[in-house]
Amino acid sequence: MSTKDWLEKDYYKVLGVSSDAKPDEIKKAFRKLARENHPDQNQNNPSAEQRFKDISEANSVLSDPKKRKEYDEARSMFGGGGFRFPGGGQGPSMEDLFRNAGGGQAGGNISDLFGNLFGGTSTRRTTTSRGPRRGQDIEGEASIDFTDAVNGVTVTMQTVSDEACAACSGTGAKSGTLPKVCPTCQGSGMQTSTSGGVFAVSEPCKDCRGRGLIVEEPCPICGGSGRGRSTKSMQVRIPAGVTDGQKIRIKGKGGAGENGGAPGDLYVLVHVRPHKLFGRKGDNLTLTVPVTFTEAALGGDISVPTLSGQRVTLKIGPGTPNGRTFRVRGKGVHKADGSTGDLLVTVEVQVPNALNDTAKEALASFAAAMGDDTDPRASLYGG
Repeated sequence: MSTKDWLEKDYYKVLGVSSDAKPDEIKKAFRKLARENHPDQNQNNPSAEQRFKDISEANSVLSDPKKRKEYDEARSMFGGGGFRFPGGGQGPSMEDLFRNAGGGQAGGNISDLFGNLFGGTSTRRTTTSRGPRRGQDIEGEASIDFTDAVNGVTVTMQTVSDEACAACSGTGAKSGTLPKVCPTCQGSGMQTSTSGGVFAVSEPCKDCRGRGLIVEEPCPICGGSGRGRSTKSMQVRIPAGVTDGQKIRIKGKGGAGENGGAPGDLYVLVHVRPHKLFGRKGDNLTLTVPVTFTEAALGGDISVPTLSGQRVTLKIGPGTPNGRTFRVRGKGVHKADGSTGDLLVTVEVQVPNALNDTAKEALASFAAAMGDDTDPRASLYGG
């Protein structure tokens, strides 16, 4: 790869991050893209393999603070969003700049211009140790009752994850044989080289496809990948206060790592079945309670249920209108800080469907006693 071609690449665009992205953002983006495009997951896919090389190359620069600083300075010098190489009478070309910096020879000692940008040397370098690889994250779903969502519950889940092939113990080699350390990358899975004596570039080893091992006789079960599918049953704790559609993370319950790497995480999508009486509003529970016309007009004490099954007494004031909401402290959802939300009780005034003669006479007497001054529609006519 020529220096000109290398400089024209926009590593921020390759990883899908902004030029002011934090190191954690760059790390997260690289891990996601690397998992999606790793050769082990994309057998016989040249496009994914090339994409994985580009991702690794971009990460090798942007994850190193010193290299990233020098890269950003070079981008600023020659134009943002990837380097521009003007020609055709619109200014000096990049080759002209290199020639001036290298004593008259294009592609010469460009380190005089960039200050040995990215600390590259002209020799090919390899890493002698293959580092651990983190296990994959897996996802699952759980359906729980409304009460369990409020109080928390432990559920049993069946999960399917990627782990070492049982037939070959993760080696990828046929039973009775062993893989060999890749002589090209010396087991690291990566190759580090420089282009034009300037830029250090890391990319997956072409001979072992980034694994660090060469399998001469592949395992017939996993096809030489060393990985297999595993179904496990595990107990998962759903925390109190979880909401319908919430995704919770269970650390370390994902796929097994490789070469001593940490396991991945389990992400559980929670579905909450509705309750026949109670609803939810944030950390508060909601409940609609019917009251009689007499209770609403005269006031009184009424008994209302709570989610725990216990009853509490609620005082209704005289003249309570339909739809008024009362608050019962501490009878809601358990919060992460140890406190508890409230129960919001809304009264719904019930009108009887039928009246006997005595009730009719009583209501007629009531209406006569109230007179016309209590007409609720008086304001509609300017009264």
